[in-house]
Amino acid sequence: MRSAASRPVVLVTGVGRTVGIGAGIACRLAEDGWDVAFSYWAPYDRRMAWGAEAGAAEAVERALAERGAASAGVEADLAEVGAAGRVFDEVERRLGGVTALVLGHCESVDSGLLDTTVESFDRHFAVNARASWLLIREYGRRFAGAAGSGRIVALTSDHTAGNLPYGASKGALDRITLAAAHELAHLGVTANVVNPGPVDTGWMTEAVRSAVLGRTPLGRLGTPEDTANLVAFLCSPEGQWVNGQLLMSNGGLAN
Repeated sequence: MRSAASRPVVLVTGVGRTVGIGAGIACRLAEDGWDVAFSYWAPYDRRMAWGAEAGAAEAVERALAERGAASAGVEADLAEVGAAGRVFDEVERRLGGVTALVLGHCESVDSGLLDTTVESFDRHFAVNARASWLLIREYGRRFAGAAGSGRIVALTSDHTAGNLPYGASKGALDRITLAAAHELAHLGVTANVVNPGPVDTGWMTEAVRSAVLGRTPLGRLGTPEDTANLVAFLCSPEGQWVNGQLLMSNGGLAN
């Protein structure tokens, strides 16, 4: 375990690809003086159209080291009930206690009201809602930082039509995270939710990209860095007053 004089530790979940939002957040926080633990689950990426990125965890760790951060990558299937505790145990063993928790993991498989299977629905809620609750609960039980230093930031989405289990489970994530702003107030922990809108990390088709560009006032897509900048502010001392909020960071995307 690192000494009390070390940099504060942030745990970022869902850092499976170097081009993803999670990796962008991890690198930005490393630049801001955090040591960074991150979780990932390669079998999820292998199920997706983009596939798993070979050596991604090692590449992220190198990028964090270049920014002066100690790091700890932990592979974990967050659909498993005991995964949250195991992740925190490993992070504490390698880096020390967690000061900030950033929830960027997800299960996301497109399907609607009529074609979503029970199995898919249940897995979306297990990963996006239940795991987020268990991670926040584990964080709250273990938090030992100075009052006012603790941070929770969760990434969400308002996409529901044609993406029902994802959107519904993200809605549950919102409520769980916002509850933490009140229920963990005695620890001086802030908790906020960020909706980054559609960020092109390699999943967009040309049709989707064109449609998004046409609905954004600035005529550009969001980037992982855009989201990382907001998360970094929320995790900073200056961001303490922003608490219990669902923040839109989608460039003014028109629905």
